Amino acid sequence: MGNALFGVIFHWLGGLASGSFYVPYKGVKKWSWETYWLVGGFFSWIICPFLLATILTKDVVGVLSSQSASTLGWTFLFGALWGTGGLTFGLAMRYLGMSLGMGVALGYCAAFGTLLPPFFKLFFPSIPVAETLVEIASSTAGKVTLLGVLVCLIGIFIAALAGATKEKEMSAEDKQKAIAEFDFKKGILVATFSGIMSACFSFGLTAGNPIGEASVAAGTSVIWSGLPKLIVVMLGGFATNFIWCVALNFKNRTGYQYLASHARPEHAGLTASGGEHGGGTSGPAAASASDLKIPMIGNYLFSALAGTTWYFQ
Repeated sequence: MGNALFGVIFHWLGGLASGSFYVPYKGVKKWSWETYWLVGGFFSWIICPFLLATILTKDVVGVLSSQSASTLGWTFLFGALWGTGGLTFGLAMRYLGMSLGMGVALGYCAAFGTLLPPFFKLFFPSIPVAETLVEIASSTAGKVTLLGVLVCLIGIFIAALAGATKEKEMSAEDKQKAIAEFDFKKGILVATFSGIMSACFSFGLTAGNPIGEASVAAGTSVIWSGLPKLIVVMLGGFATNFIWCVALNFKNRTGYQYLASHARPEHAGLTASGGEHGGGTSGPAAASASDLKIPMIGNYLFSALAGTTWYFQ
């Protein structure tokens, strides 16, 4: 009973973090999305996983260094694939809106997170997952799981059907009022890709099971033994986001923001809430020195808070 209660509490805390982690980003001023996302991500995917594993587990460095290249490679790869899902998740919201986009993307994530690992094991036996689809379907618990996946897929179909029907009934003007960049077909494709790639997080955790076993052997409590493998999965996710954000830094010429005390006039209005120029000036040329000042400490603190909150979801 006690363990079940702790499970409910942890799920509640995770849900709270998941629903609120983006709020601190609203306090970021005069940084582009790619800048504050990468700073926050450094805390989410690098600092917090390593720090928590160091505090709550035994000999985390020794445990990781004792792993085979295959275990580390698969765990990192699935983490990197999961990272691409996270990057495209925002696009699903952009094209479908919050309700439909989240319903489709998270539905796919839940369904394929269960189905894909054992499916691929049929064709690639070396993939480190516990069971094949046949083995899952042969047990009562497995059949119940597969029934849940079916219900999930039916829910996705109903949500998509409702979205398609709504699209037909709405005029182009109404669509723009509801969602500025509404595009049902493009949104469904992006949400499908995001959901499938996001499911790779569970692949990474399964691939990292030898890391958890080694952590237990080193003296770590079973309840915390998954933390060391999160370091590798998150590192893969960070790699994907790092490449994308740095590419945007180069493209948008925003890389200077990490160290600059003042924004360039063309970036003076960038905030976490929208990324557009604010209404306080008539244009870049009208920006004063105070308008261009970047609250450097505040931006790092808000980004760190957002990233740390994200980790605990």
